[in-house]
Amino acid sequence: MPSVDRYLQAATRDNTRRSYRSAIEHYEVAWGGFLPATADSIARYLADHAETLALNTLRQRLAALAQWHTEQGFPDPTKAPVVKKVLKGIAELHPATERRARPLQLTQLESLVHWIEAQQRQALTSNDRTALLTQSRNKALVLLGFWRGFRSDELSRLRIEHIQVTPGEGLEIFLPRSEADRHNQGRHFKAPALSRLCPVAAYQDWVGNAGLEEGPVFRSISRWGKVGENALHPDSVITLLRNLFRRAGIPQPETYSSHSLRRGFASWANANQWDVKTLMEYVGWKDVHSAMRYIDVADPFAQGRIERSLAARPVQEALTTSTTLEVLLTIERFHKRVRTRKKVRTLIENVCLKTHGMEALAVDRPHYRINVLHETPEQLEDILDDLLHQMHQIANDHQCMLDATIKDPGSARVWE
Repeated sequence: MPSVDRYLQAATRDNTRRSYRSAIEHYEVAWGGFLPATADSIARYLADHAETLALNTLRQRLAALAQWHTEQGFPDPTKAPVVKKVLKGIAELHPATERRARPLQLTQLESLVHWIEAQQRQALTSNDRTALLTQSRNKALVLLGFWRGFRSDELSRLRIEHIQVTPGEGLEIFLPRSEADRHNQGRHFKAPALSRLCPVAAYQDWVGNAGLEEGPVFRSISRWGKVGENALHPDSVITLLRNLFRRAGIPQPETYSSHSLRRGFASWANANQWDVKTLMEYVGWKDVHSAMRYIDVADPFAQGRIERSLAARPVQEALTTSTTLEVLLTIERFHKRVRTRKKVRTLIENVCLKTHGMEALAVDRPHYRINVLHETPEQLEDILDDLLHQMHQIANDHQCMLDATIKDPGSARVWE
């Protein structure tokens, strides 16, 4: 292959290349369309498949057709107004609910690892090298995938020469590229050594048992115990995990995928008070909306908060104590493109603070005085906890980071 063609091919990811080729074939062969296409023909193609293909699939087909026309030097018909209107109409008449993989909970991870370890002990007893290698690989893949929030494509790209082990501390991992790394700059990750469910020990155990010194970390294993040379394909990781979950007795294994490890870790971190900014930096998300898609909140129906409110007396006049407090806010943007700090401040004032008789104490900074009505000290704690949660939620929803401090000037108590 000529050098130019080789680099042009490398510029497009394999998965993208295959999916675009399939999309063009579907348009030409399955539907009978002609290339170059007209805007009207593409609009008819979308309409004919509006009820059978998902909206995201139709968008992917449009992207493939757009690329084909651009590369061949033809005008791009997918940008025509009629195509955009038809796509918008399909979205209105055929709304699709986003399908998300079920997160793997920490208790399920523990159960799964215990099952894997039992299989390893059995393999040692029966001198079954194939089973021992297979379960060593599976344990390393699951634990490293969970604690680092790796997707299947990232797990398949891990290479031994890009991983440095510091005994008792962790792994330093370099990933040359991933789905989120559009400019192929590469990124460094660190995985911690843990007292249990340790990804570092599992990785060392797998590499040591398999005798691997370089090349892909996760590979196929034949029925005779021969470790393959090539990395597992990203699509095969989903099948591997579902089969593993099924054998370990985890209910509804078909509802899990490789994203279940990522979502499981994100939900666990959120439940353990990781702020969104720290979680984004750890996993590698660039956008807060991407991060929030992976997080399952601990109280999804808001049952706990509503029940606490119902338990309180609903008539404001029945509250006998008023505590005067000072509130100081610091609002920062997640990234430079965000322009919503002023909006966040206004929302917090209107939604959270004015209900407590807000009085501004400064013009140049968000410093306020509020009066909180309550019957007991315990109720005051609940009200302030809800107030802080609500303010942080508003900031997160608008891609901002909030540092909020509530202080009682009389007792010098502080809530953060």
